[in-house]
Amino acid sequence: MVELPTIAALAFAAFAAGFVDSIAGGGGLLTVPSLLVAGLPPHVAIATNKGQACFGATSAFVSFWSRGAIDRSRAKVGFACGVVGSLVGAGLLLVTRPEPLKPVVLVLLVSAMAFVAWPRSLALATGHARSWARAALGPVTFTLGVYDGFFGPGVGSMLIVSFVVMFGDSLTKASGNAKAVNLASNLAALSVFAWRGTVLWRVALPMAAANALGAFVGARLAMKRGDKLVRTMVFAVVSILVVKIAVDVLRR
Repeated sequence: MVELPTIAALAFAAFAAGFVDSIAGGGGLLTVPSLLVAGLPPHVAIATNKGQACFGATSAFVSFWSRGAIDRSRAKVGFACGVVGSLVGAGLLLVTRPEPLKPVVLVLLVSAMAFVAWPRSLALATGHARSWARAALGPVTFTLGVYDGFFGPGVGSMLIVSFVVMFGDSLTKASGNAKAVNLASNLAALSVFAWRGTVLWRVALPMAAANALGAFVGARLAMKRGDKLVRTMVFAVVSILVVKIAVDVLRR
């Protein structure tokens, strides 16, 4: 059983994760390690993380959607592909371990840092590029959905960078568009984990309330402060993710 003081500490981590995730992605970097430190087995920690993250993802999505900060035509494709990809990834998690993906994720995150550092020079904003990007939207969101269902940390940052590069979005707009895919993948993975009974709800629900509150605050701050805040947060989160995953890979 997880003690009440531990649940309180996990709720605090979830608030911080919701705040960070709503702006730049990467909230799982705070919650997944926290759940592992609390003594949960890896599969249970990842499943419980989805249980709490869904509420923050919903809060952030509603905040961006209600203010018109999400491309609704893109959201339909991204949401559908995110759901399917995440169902695949969650199914894989139940029969394997996430470690084999870590070297791949490390490469993706290093690339993400470069993209965030120079978004304007890499943004593909021409009409031709937009046509190519719309064709790639499904495969990209499906692939990141698989990763999110399978493991998760960093997917929000990768989605933001993908939308900057593919569609020439500002970082604030990319953060909003990422929320549709992120919500889809969280809901899909949670449905699989809940069905298999791997979510520890006694821990997930208090964390969920804190995560939703953090996401609510973070989403509004992102829309108020704009690209400068989002750029700083994305770069900081991606940098930490790169270091953490690099250390994990070197320890193997």
